[in-house]
Amino acid sequence: MGEMPMGKSHEILQFTNHVIQGRWFSLFASFLIMAGAGATYLFGTYSKEIKSSLGYDQTTLNLLGFFKDLGANVGVFSGLLAEVTPTWFVLLVGASMNFTGYFMIWFSVVGKIQKPNVWLMCMYICLGANSQNFANTGALVTSVRNFPESRGNLIGLLKGFTGLSGAIMTQLYLAVYGNDATSLILLIAWLPAAISVIFVYTIREMRVVKQPNQLRVFYYCLAIAIVLALFLMVMTLVERTVRFTHAAYVGTATIACALLFLPLSVFLREELGVFRRKNIIEPPRVSTTEHPPVPVVVVVENKDTNNNLKCLSFNDIFLNKPERGEDYSILQALLSTDMLILFVATFCGLGTSLTAVDNLGQIGESLGYPTTTIKSFVSLLSIWNFFGRIFSGFVSEALLVKYKFPRTLMMTLVLLLSCIGLLLIAFPFNGSVYVASVIIGFSFGAQLPLLFSIISELFGLKYYSTLFNCGQLASPLGSYILNVKVTGPLYDREALKDLAKKGLTRSSVKELTCIGNQCYRQAFVILASVACFGALASLILVARTIKFYKGDIYKKFREQAEATEAEMASTNNK
Repeated sequence: MGEMPMGKSHEILQFTNHVIQGRWFSLFASFLIMAGAGATYLFGTYSKEIKSSLGYDQTTLNLLGFFKDLGANVGVFSGLLAEVTPTWFVLLVGASMNFTGYFMIWFSVVGKIQKPNVWLMCMYICLGANSQNFANTGALVTSVRNFPESRGNLIGLLKGFTGLSGAIMTQLYLAVYGNDATSLILLIAWLPAAISVIFVYTIREMRVVKQPNQLRVFYYCLAIAIVLALFLMVMTLVERTVRFTHAAYVGTATIACALLFLPLSVFLREELGVFRRKNIIEPPRVSTTEHPPVPVVVVVENKDTNNNLKCLSFNDIFLNKPERGEDYSILQALLSTDMLILFVATFCGLGTSLTAVDNLGQIGESLGYPTTTIKSFVSLLSIWNFFGRIFSGFVSEALLVKYKFPRTLMMTLVLLLSCIGLLLIAFPFNGSVYVASVIIGFSFGAQLPLLFSIISELFGLKYYSTLFNCGQLASPLGSYILNVKVTGPLYDREALKDLAKKGLTRSSVKELTCIGNQCYRQAFVILASVACFGALASLILVARTIKFYKGDIYKKFREQAEATEAEMASTNNK
């Protein structure tokens, strides 16, 4: 009678160990980390607090926005670090950077320290924003290597949760701190760092093994993520029209967190099936002397860091490059024509989108929308950012597998769509900012999974940690030129015209503000033209890669999975 509970508890411990060390729990931890890695998209919500408390003009605020984008997109250091250190170290470095950067911004805004110089604030926000690259590298790259045949679906899900993070954090800060935008900065400082620390040892690279229900599991996660996004969108709209009590905010935040954790139930069911099949194939040993029962342990691949140091000749870099889809070296990939075209398309696409996102709060203000409505714009953009990422990930994967539809062509269509959203801000009408928020959020979100998937497909996964971070380098450059050098000065020029009409000068007011349709018109006409040019440039990449996408780009990964299964079966039969 007493043996059964002990045996049952031992089996439960074995299953728990199996789950914690499994690839599905690692993916769940990646979902949570990515859901906390989108603090940069909330800049439009708390930027007004920075501007008013520190007395910045729009050009200075846009300079902060540039350094935020610079930190968020220059992830080369995190990529190189991941090539030579374990994933847990990458995540810990990112957590410490996130807490330090945003905590110092919060200290500055609430007046806990003396007003810092502008360059110091730029450093703080760059440091905090750069931390998301460490989360991306640790969680996204590891997950893609663990599920290489479903990279489009996987990247779409992971980046989708990042796109939702703005709306999720908005619900959490309303529940914890109330309607206080400065406290949002504090939440951004401690919450993502805490998530990374909790799951720091969970996320790691494992051997590729074919999962029989892999696609079905991803579609379950897609359904859950869509329900979460719809819930957040409804709550965003309801909170704009109905005055919520603190208890109501707590309730909505609780439901959002429950939906965020729901994929764990799907993964537990999948791991239970794997656990049972493993026990049937490999029953526990009876002997207690020579072969005691061994818990299920996942075999982790060791990184071959020596190959990273291999010197390549001029011919290797420029002439004797591998075929598309094979593993390029870092220099071979960065100095290729395909990467150059991706750089131009990213400069135009993400540069214009980031500029629109960073100025969304001021756009709403210039058109006379109230503060609650402006916050709705930011939340709607975050939610449709999610739908764009999910769409580009899953739909591009389905079209690629079934119809050999090039992912590069999908990028062209997304860039053309963004032009429409930018023109809606340049020529606004009643309610146009709502539509523009949806379109810009969708197109902005769709670009990232496409960029990351294209880089992994064209240049291989061997140095993906570095290459996908390098692929984003054009984004901060585009943001700097289009936001700091174009949009900010044009806005300030219109604001000075307004002051001149009132008989005032710049020194007469603390904050430089422009009101009217003309404030952003010229700037966003330029942005729309740049996005259109990026779409035309991406068409060149479509022509270059269409033959590659007509082939079987996942063949080698299926062969690797089959070889691993054969090796495991041979080991079990011995």
